Amino acid sequence: MKIGYARVSTNKQDLSLQLDALKEYGCQTIYEETGSGAKNDRPELLNVLKALRDGDTLVVWKLDRLSRSIKDLINIVNDLNERSIQFVSITDNIETSTPSGRLIFHIFSALAEFERNIIRERTSAGLKAARARGRKGGRKPKLTMAQAKSFKAILDSPDNNRTIEDIAVNDYHVSRSTAFRALEKLQKEK
Repeated sequence: MKIGYARVSTNKQDLSLQLDALKEYGCQTIYEETGSGAKNDRPELLNVLKALRDGDTLVVWKLDRLSRSIKDLINIVNDLNERSIQFVSITDNIETSTPSGRLIFHIFSALAEFERNIIRERTSAGLKAARARGRKGGRKPKLTMAQAKSFKAILDSPDNNRTIEDIAVNDYHVSRSTAFRALEKLQKEK
């Protein structure tokens, strides 16, 4: 059975062109959705993927209607292939039931892996260069060392009758656990 999936990004866009093409291709059932392809929350896509059975064909008007990222697209199509479900993109003239259609998806898969590796290498090189310049990654502490010393002085004051939580929340506007981490870090630096 041929099952169609049509998606537009906003309510201002019209599904008519996609619906006409899917009907002309012979889709008996068509799932319609409005929402960005980049979002993971696409309930109708999830519904169509659940509805597909062995031997069915998922048909879309164009590849970008199914997904906005190559990685996501490849994951979806690989899942379909594992379940013996064919995939067709009408406008892009891709059918995974043909050798050329499968070749195109292998090329997409290789490109996606290449892209991930390039990003990983760039990120690693950037972090290494930043560390060489003395920069650390991560979030800046909410309490500076000067604030931690001031906090410790208030806490150690002989006339102090306040709790750590009271000082942290009311004087420094941080949580109790943040105060404990700052005090622990201060202790380690001594």
